[in-house]
Amino acid sequence: MTDYQTIEITRDPCGIATLWLNRPEKNNAFNAQMIAELVGALRVLADDEEIRFLFLRGRGKHFSAGADLAWMQASAALDYAANLRDAHELGELMSLVYHLPFPTVAVVTGAAFGGAVGLVSCCDIAIGANDALFSLSEVRIGLAPGVISPYVVQAIGERASRRYALSAERFNGDRACEIGLLSETYPLPDLESAVEKWTETLMQNSPQAMRVCKALLQEVGSGVLSDALRKRTETTIAGIRVSEEGQEGLNAFLEKRSPAWVGRDNAPFDRA
Repeated sequence: MTDYQTIEITRDPCGIATLWLNRPEKNNAFNAQMIAELVGALRVLADDEEIRFLFLRGRGKHFSAGADLAWMQASAALDYAANLRDAHELGELMSLVYHLPFPTVAVVTGAAFGGAVGLVSCCDIAIGANDALFSLSEVRIGLAPGVISPYVVQAIGERASRRYALSAERFNGDRACEIGLLSETYPLPDLESAVEKWTETLMQNSPQAMRVCKALLQEVGSGVLSDALRKRTETTIAGIRVSEEGQEGLNAFLEKRSPAWVGRDNAPFDRA
């Protein structure tokens, strides 16, 4: 594994990976090095067929305070072309998180400001402490939430995006849950137990089926019907039914046993 300076990757033999933002002394704020390391790491992770799902977290008290002040100060001295290159790298980061082939779960504690809201929005699922603090803070310093805006709108909708991007208000985890940025919130002392429960839930599912489901839903998007989309949905279900994991899942259901991917040490297959 690459010797990263600003991030950390951990994984277990079951295929559960965790990508940690690891600049706790800077509240995990982004700088050019962190963005480059994240982009490189995500490209490697995306090609790893052994990963079942990934948690995205921040070391220390905060998920991420957004852009690093020193990095922003240096960017202000750059010309348009150099700033465009920086923006492209940040855009690449968001795109890579959004398009990872396996499920992603953001786990938010403390602050998630600016671009960090974009990272949370790019994940398939996001949970956090109910006292976590969020802000689309860019307009407070004369900027705009450029590359993250499409992902934020997808996560919380147009109306809420306009409110929070234009006002730069801070809102807590419970409010983030109300508007759809977080899926669930928990008291901070209970968050690690919640991560374990989400792990147990996802471990019940076919790794192949989760990947196929994610790819399908990204193509479905807002659900606008077309002949091409109908054909895509039909070929998806037909293909997965005859796949090895599809056959194992169906047989396990009919035989009232756990499928092979659950394993002996996990909870029984949930047929509800």
